[in-house]
Amino acid sequence: MNLLTDKLYRYDAARNTRAAGIYPYFRQIQSDQDTEVVINGKKVLMFGSNAYLGLTNHPKVKEASIEATKKYGTGMAGSRFLNGTLDIHIELEKKLAEFVGKEDAIVYSTGFNVNQGVLSCVTGREDYILWDELDHASIIEGCRVSFSTKLKFKHNDMASLEKQLQKCEPDKVKLIVVDGVFSMEGDVAKLPEIVELSKKYNANVMVDEAHSLGVLGKNYSGKGLVEQCGLVDDVDLIMGTFSKSLASIGGFIAGNETILDYLRHNSRAYIFTASATPGATAAASAALDILKAEPERIKHLWDITHYALDGFRDMGCEIGHTSTPIIPLFIRDNEKTFLITKMLFEEGVFVNPVVSPAVAPSDTLIRFSLMATHTKEQVDAALLRIERVFKKVGALV
Repeated sequence: MNLLTDKLYRYDAARNTRAAGIYPYFRQIQSDQDTEVVINGKKVLMFGSNAYLGLTNHPKVKEASIEATKKYGTGMAGSRFLNGTLDIHIELEKKLAEFVGKEDAIVYSTGFNVNQGVLSCVTGREDYILWDELDHASIIEGCRVSFSTKLKFKHNDMASLEKQLQKCEPDKVKLIVVDGVFSMEGDVAKLPEIVELSKKYNANVMVDEAHSLGVLGKNYSGKGLVEQCGLVDDVDLIMGTFSKSLASIGGFIAGNETILDYLRHNSRAYIFTASATPGATAAASAALDILKAEPERIKHLWDITHYALDGFRDMGCEIGHTSTPIIPLFIRDNEKTFLITKMLFEEGVFVNPVVSPAVAPSDTLIRFSLMATHTKEQVDAALLRIERVFKKVGALV
């Protein structure tokens, strides 16, 4: 008997949803990532993308990737630590550090690698990591690998955070880590209150700006939540990813030179992973240039976001506390969430189902996300079809 196969065969969630005809994953896109995509030869409106600025098809971004591939080749064949550092990696790190207002930055191969690589080593056995219960899976994974004591606090609950801080030894490192924008619910971390508590208890703060870089910031700067709150000097570590607003793949961590030098020589996810490809690095750099040069792109994203939020509220959808281009449509039932995803796809709208164990069974939702390249007409079309489907299944409040 193959014990491993026998054990894993007991996992039947995917088989059951396939049998029910409502399996929603691995849909094969046959076109570019845009506001419309082609799947099985059919055009559908894309409201399931994280490309908030709509730059994946920008000619300057594509050209930068092509030219870098021509010059440097398709891959690095090694880690940054040894043979995999290019001049364009260093240039991008300097640009990112300057952009978010920190002394230094490190580029990792993926955003997941950043959180896993930083949190697994930046604190020691005698120290503490405090994390929001709705933090991204990469943060949770980094905490799991760390030898530090991990303390979870209730989502955006400052009384819960303070209670956990009070458990920590005063003379040990205490790192609070939160998402800037929470990736499924779309709400924003209470960063001013978090920083206030960090000062009270002599703690440090790390913010994951994956879903806020290119979205939040003063005067449509796109620099993220930390800059928008005026707390750049109070947050020790700023993380970001390239796979959302920067139209590529990869990620970075920014902070002071001392912390970053330690990470360069101790972060296993950095040292023992092949470095970001030339094409991906150049694409992210070009996207960052466009982000900085075109604040009107971010303004349009917010205009269309407010328009969609008003539409969902008027419709009677339960959307929680979101105030960003990530709009959760709470269904609170696994099977119904899958069914609605399928029905909306048949109506020509691509959205993402979020079910347990990613969230509690009572918190399942449809994740509707916007890009700066969406038009008001496309949002109207989506709202009309969503209302039609939600009425059929009784999903409106």
